[in-house]
Amino acid sequence: MKRIAQTIKLRPEHREEYLELHSAVWPGVEAALRRANIRNYSIFLHGDILFAYFEYHGEDFEADMATVEADPETQKWWKLTDPCQESWPDRGEARQWSDIPEIWHLSTPDDDTTA
Repeated sequence: MKRIAQTIKLRPEHREEYLELHSAVWPGVEAALRRANIRNYSIFLHGDILFAYFEYHGEDFEADMATVEADPETQKWWKLTDPCQESWPDRGEARQWSDIPEIWHLSTPDDDTTA
């Protein structure tokens, strides 16, 4: 399992629209994420900063992300959500959100191989 953290800015003038969209994410968008082996996906908001966390449980992250990007319902969803967001200038090759490197993790007892 791979843990992914990402961030992006929320445009203040689109705050209510973005929150309303995420109060009822389309089932087809959620299904596309599940098919791409995404689990435990959360988006948090602090001021105008969005923080996302999800877990990837597949074998080919790039291929699975390509299936999400090719999903027609997800593309329609992004046409609504993308204008609400402002990418960080240093996002690199990312489509929209910037990846955040993990620098520390406290494992659960089930993950502890030293016991």
